[in-house]
Amino acid sequence: MTVQIVARHVKLTKSLKDYIQERLDRVQHYFDHIIWAQVILTMEKKVSRAEIIIHAARQTFKAGSETSDMYSSMDAATDKIETQIKKYKERLKDHHPEETALLKAAEAALPQADIKFSVVKQVSVLPMSADDAAFEMERLGYNFWLFQDEETKQLNVVFKRLDSTYGLLQPVKR
Repeated sequence: MTVQIVARHVKLTKSLKDYIQERLDRVQHYFDHIIWAQVILTMEKKVSRAEIIIHAARQTFKAGSETSDMYSSMDAATDKIETQIKKYKERLKDHHPEETALLKAAEAALPQADIKFSVVKQVSVLPMSADDAAFEMERLGYNFWLFQDEETKQLNVVFKRLDSTYGLLQPVKR
């Protein structure tokens, strides 16, 4: 875990850095997926403020505290963020393993739907315009019609929509 420390109006001593690293290592003990952490220390008048932002996989945790001492502010902020991480980790757990096992067993017992084709037709694809294809579709009483576009030489599908208008499917390479 990468730790970034920002000190505003505070002298960042080696002992304070070590203390912050020690507290954040304790937080990392609770949650393994921490990517990086940012600690912002601020001193305004006689109030010490510590703010911790932890970026984990798909989650960001943020906690802050204000006291008269920087070390106690860091302790309080760390305690708050530990509580948040514990709650998040608890939410991720599955509390009903029996129900999950029953659901998986029920899904496995369901028969897989076999796809059966009742009709397979061989259709000659003729080059024509979209208007001609719509006319041919209406003449034969179909809901859709496969045709080859005269200009682009690509296969297209013209279909009748529910609001009695026509739709056109044109292939696009991706």
